[in-house]
Amino acid sequence: MMASLALSSLPTSTTTKKPLFSKTSSHVKPFHRFKVSCNAPADNNDKTVNNSDTPKLILPKTPLETQNVDRRNLLLGLGGLYGAANLTTIPSAFGIPIAAPDNISDCVAATSNLRNSKDAIRGLACCPPVLSTNKPMDYVLPSNPVIRVRPAAQKATADYIAKYQQAIQAMKDLPEDHPHSWKQQGKIHCAYCNGGYNQEQSGYPNLQLQIHNSWLFFPFHRWYLYFYEKILGKLINDPTFALPYWNWDNPTGMVIPAMFEQNSKTNSLFDPLRDAKHLPPSIFDVEYAGADTGATCIDQIAINLSSMYRQMVTNSTDTKRFFGGEFVAGNDPLASEFNVAGTVEAGVHTAAHRWVGNSRMANSEDMGNFYSAGYDPLFYVHHANVDRMWQIWKDIDKKTHKDPTSGDWLNASYVFYDENENLVRVYNRDCVDINRMGYDYERSAIPWIRSRPTAHAKGANVAAKSAGIVQKVEDIVFPLKLNKIVKVLVKRPATNRTKEEKEKANELLFVNGITFDAERFLKIDVFVNDVDDGIQTTAADSEFAGSFAQLPHNHGDKMFMRSGAAFGITELLEDIEAEGDDSVVVTLVPRTGCDEVTIGEIKIQLVPIV
Repeated sequence: MMASLALSSLPTSTTTKKPLFSKTSSHVKPFHRFKVSCNAPADNNDKTVNNSDTPKLILPKTPLETQNVDRRNLLLGLGGLYGAANLTTIPSAFGIPIAAPDNISDCVAATSNLRNSKDAIRGLACCPPVLSTNKPMDYVLPSNPVIRVRPAAQKATADYIAKYQQAIQAMKDLPEDHPHSWKQQGKIHCAYCNGGYNQEQSGYPNLQLQIHNSWLFFPFHRWYLYFYEKILGKLINDPTFALPYWNWDNPTGMVIPAMFEQNSKTNSLFDPLRDAKHLPPSIFDVEYAGADTGATCIDQIAINLSSMYRQMVTNSTDTKRFFGGEFVAGNDPLASEFNVAGTVEAGVHTAAHRWVGNSRMANSEDMGNFYSAGYDPLFYVHHANVDRMWQIWKDIDKKTHKDPTSGDWLNASYVFYDENENLVRVYNRDCVDINRMGYDYERSAIPWIRSRPTAHAKGANVAAKSAGIVQKVEDIVFPLKLNKIVKVLVKRPATNRTKEEKEKANELLFVNGITFDAERFLKIDVFVNDVDDGIQTTAADSEFAGSFAQLPHNHGDKMFMRSGAAFGITELLEDIEAEGDDSVVVTLVPRTGCDEVTIGEIKIQLVPIV
């Protein structure tokens, strides 16, 4: 159940007394509160967004329409091939907090384990330069910092954009072996996410350190952006400089920000390795599965807002659901059942990566693959909004939405070069308060908070009609192959729960033991009591429980990874009027990359609200 919420309590929202989004059509429900134009302006691409209470979305033309630029030719300017990490793994054991190695240059390079590695445009060696052999010192946050305010990209002024471009250009002008250079900053993500480091610092030298698919995802990326932002500020001698955020959760920001595509020949923010099909005025698909759906602009925005509601509210019911599994030293990042991505990581985060990455490249560079994502300036702006979701989630329900309190999480640590080129160790415990870290976010409305999906098969008695036709989950032989649509009848632990009972426990649908090829883009959609097997059902409909998606990344000599997902169905069952049903029909729809996927378990449980 969603907690009672006053929009004025959210520091990243705009207070309003009326819903910012309403649904009126018979299937995908368009919004009316925002004045949105889904057409590009007729004149030029230097228009700005009207920053008012009812903003108008001005969508620029693509650079390829307005300039004589061939994106393919720009690939010729890319260079600097490197090698990647190759590690062996052992079964997981008991753990202690994850810790990056003291010497972050002591990472393992691999050259052949990435799928299509011979076509890796960016190269696969991710090790940073060696500046000192000294042990990294614990980083101390500055006292009484000047707050850097991160603006919504679509609201950025011309002066801000010029300063941002200047900072990125200064980073690109540094020698490639400088720890602050554009290439070295991009390699950080590759090292931490593509098997560059192991758990030797924590006593497990044969196990990889991986910051995705677990509760390490949010804090690692927060620290990563923190130093990246401070480095940019130092390069232009402006300690108040703040990164913008890609405001993809707001209708006015659901396109690639214009500043990243304008004047591509001289624009330091431009990256030729973005999917040309998805340049403005294309609307970002929060549920992107590797192919465009053909949804209209209005319908796509409605789907996006309902998907954000599901990811941030119904499926982020508690700390574990939002942050992901409790990954500690000794866990195998390939085989451990703790490898569960949080709702935002597996949802909009992964969708944006793949939607932006160039689908014509062998490895979907840049954004479409972990090894290369950090080479696109848009990556950091995307993750700034991911980081903003962490802050918003905590403000939605201050009683139950809390950061992890386990010492295994609080004392997990990473090593970076700070803005002064010092090797420093940082801890999760020091990044839970963004104001203490010296930054905040410009306010932007969050219309998805009022975008609860609605049912299109309400009262259809789907489960009862399926008895004897759909196989019961207890009769299924697991692991179950997911190379086609799977439907199972799953028994519920309780029916017709009272309001008081719902306030004590969430009803969750678990899909566990998802085993898949980690080097392929994967997306699975999950439905409850859906009558059309996900053919017409979208994220704007209650029957859509959510999705499980993974971005390709290298894991040494092992290709297959095991993970899981959980979906909050308390509100869903209310909306489809199935609270009194003993069982529900769960449908798993493989969207992409599922040829070799297997499922280990499907069940529904009540999880106490702590």
